[in-house]
Amino acid sequence: MNIRPTALLTRAQESARGADVALDPAELGTSRYTRHSFARSFLRTAAEQRWQVGVERWNLDDKGCGTAVFRIAAQDHTFHFVLFSKTLAESERTDRVIAKSWDLTAALVDGEIDDRHVQKLSEQVPRQEQGRADEHTLIWTRANRSSRYFNYVVDRLASGAQPDIEAMGDSSYVLRSTAFYSNGKFGLADFDRFDNDHPLHLPYRAHMLAAWLLREFSFRLVEHCAAARNPQAATLSGDWRRFFGLGNATGLGMVPYVVNHPQVLDAWCAARELPLSYCLAVKTEPSCPGVRRVAQLLERARRHYGEQTSMVTEPFIAGPQLAEQLGRMSELVDEYATAGTVLGTSTDTAWRALHDAAASIGAECRSVMDSIIVEDHPEIDGDIERLLRCDQVQSVHAAQTCGQLLESLQNNYHWVRRYDFSDPAQQANFWFSSADNEEPRRGRRGTDPGENVEHPIDIARAVARLWDDLALSDSDTTVAEFLLEYPWNRGAVGRVQALTGLPYSECRTNLLADDFVPLNIQRFQLAQYGMENYSPQSTDWLRVVLYSGAPRTEDVARGIDDDWIFNCKPGKDI
Repeated sequence: MNIRPTALLTRAQESARGADVALDPAELGTSRYTRHSFARSFLRTAAEQRWQVGVERWNLDDKGCGTAVFRIAAQDHTFHFVLFSKTLAESERTDRVIAKSWDLTAALVDGEIDDRHVQKLSEQVPRQEQGRADEHTLIWTRANRSSRYFNYVVDRLASGAQPDIEAMGDSSYVLRSTAFYSNGKFGLADFDRFDNDHPLHLPYRAHMLAAWLLREFSFRLVEHCAAARNPQAATLSGDWRRFFGLGNATGLGMVPYVVNHPQVLDAWCAARELPLSYCLAVKTEPSCPGVRRVAQLLERARRHYGEQTSMVTEPFIAGPQLAEQLGRMSELVDEYATAGTVLGTSTDTAWRALHDAAASIGAECRSVMDSIIVEDHPEIDGDIERLLRCDQVQSVHAAQTCGQLLESLQNNYHWVRRYDFSDPAQQANFWFSSADNEEPRRGRRGTDPGENVEHPIDIARAVARLWDDLALSDSDTTVAEFLLEYPWNRGAVGRVQALTGLPYSECRTNLLADDFVPLNIQRFQLAQYGMENYSPQSTDWLRVVLYSGAPRTEDVARGIDDDWIFNCKPGKDI
């Protein structure tokens, strides 16, 4: 069972929003990153422990092709990040899984390496899906140079100038990652071997380290290529060294993950809901430092989103519109700071009052407000990190009675009864993996090929069928006897039993429905990773940026993990 440690989190869970609210698709589609997102949590820890990152090898030619190695000293552990860089023709560059070659491939290795090890990596890592990892390697990843920004930034630096913010747009990066592989795939090391003292023992911490170093390499790469053209080339200024993030694009493949890992979904959603519940109950006074901090972050957020004038955001709210809403919230915070009231009402729980006021303005406004409120309460950080490790075992408890199982459905799966599966619209689509592109896809039932290999992620339909079959059985019948008569329900039974007591383990949606919008679940996941600048390109995929504004390696080595959320454009920071 997932862990809810400490009395503090127990109290927070008692007053937290219920799963019907927190896991409603429309709510998931408002998600923003918080201080408990993986990228933020990782860098906070790295800065507290003053991780040291140095360049151990830099064998790149004038075009930036060759090998680079970073050495990472994290407490008593050593890691190496080994990168293999080349240039592709534009026609070869794609973010799809079916790509066969990339501008950059890399491996995160646990421990020391030597020339022989680097040579072995060079033979396997660039092959990615066709390669074979060794037991010391934790992550394989790959990335491409941005076709929009990489050469432009190199040209500007080579001419002695900084990039022009108008040319760079609202969401800037020079490398775009396309995949991170780990935990046994291709022979990669299994994370189960990490004990609680290992620097990367928390979920996704190794991935966040690799992504952060990809971003670091991107800065050094554009400066290297510019200097190769002109020894007097400029280097990125301080503002630009922070503004650039790591680009990423994500599609339908993310959606089945949270369906197939419901215990993970529960932990991720709890990492969002429990801190919020805790903070909304905190007593406040107009003079407390947190009020000033919230006011500052609101103003920064307003400027950040107000600058996003060219980014495609539909169906999500546009940046300038969100900025206008946040301006109204700034007025309410000022009111509280001067008069101790919110909307004319005195309160000693200002965070609750501001949360409610933001909700009346707009869901995305409220989500940003919630992120800011949580920002001021680091005392809960350790508790949230500890609940992220999950037991994902699912097995059937054969001795349970059908009456007890039906009660679980009534308590936890009442939401599936809203769907009428005799309506073709509720089963209009099916999910499968294409043999050609190796990615999860949706097909139109009765029209598209692949229905014979449909993925079993139809949770609402499967549970509804289980419910109907249970209604035909005596309440005292055991699950073992029930499954002998209705064997097709085994998967649903095991899932329902395993998830009892995990309130946030099921999205309140039907993935087969004609009106299902994948973007909402995708955005929730991306926010948990720590990504921002959501730019949908269709109902099925969107572009995002990770680590924009984040500290660099030299900052972390000095213990700096300063305010980098709501990063404003160079020259416009507050």
